[in-house]
Amino acid sequence: MRWRHDGARLSAGRRGGVPAVFVDRDGTLNREVDYLVAVEQLRLLPGAAEGVRRLRAAGFAVVVVTNQSAVARGLLSRAALAAIHRELGRRLAARCTRLDGLYVCPHHPLAGRPPLRRRCRCRKPAPGMVRRAARELGLDLERSYCVGDGPVDVALAAATGMRAVLVLTGHGRRTARARDAAMPVAHVALNFRAAAKWIIDDARRRRARRRR
Repeated sequence: MRWRHDGARLSAGRRGGVPAVFVDRDGTLNREVDYLVAVEQLRLLPGAAEGVRRLRAAGFAVVVVTNQSAVARGLLSRAALAAIHRELGRRLAARCTRLDGLYVCPHHPLAGRPPLRRRCRCRKPAPGMVRRAARELGLDLERSYCVGDGPVDVALAAATGMRAVLVLTGHGRRTARARDAAMPVAHVALNFRAAAKWIIDDARRRRARRRR
């Protein structure tokens, strides 16, 4: 699993590269809690590992992009965050799958102290983490998707030209109720497993249209 702390440099994706699914972490892959700061709090959501496994089998790279301002706020050390992500990797491996990348923004524009308190280009919905992953992993953003439970995930998709899938886990139901025309979503899915199925089917439909 590739580990990156932020997405400081920006770059375009690579046409003809690998399609990807960029996934929010909290509320999408694992249970939403107020600041996940310990391994003991980590709970994979039902079907999350299966969704990752199906997407990778269908040829997608699966990349987590997550805002973790708890680091800037002093609630979570980088070492503890790394331990949480090692455990996430172990739990996925126990279910016969893995992530292709994991990118973290530890910053906050107002909380904490510099250098973690700053206006960065990686904190979602800014596109820094996605652009960096696209460059480093050879991803094609035009064929990629963004899945999450919050408005920042939908906005991230719009900022990077990807299709947004909103899941109804975590804060998803609240996000769906508040959604309007300014928050374009390609699909609303019950959970990440359902999102993965829709993405695979949608990609097949789009390929079929291009061949006509």
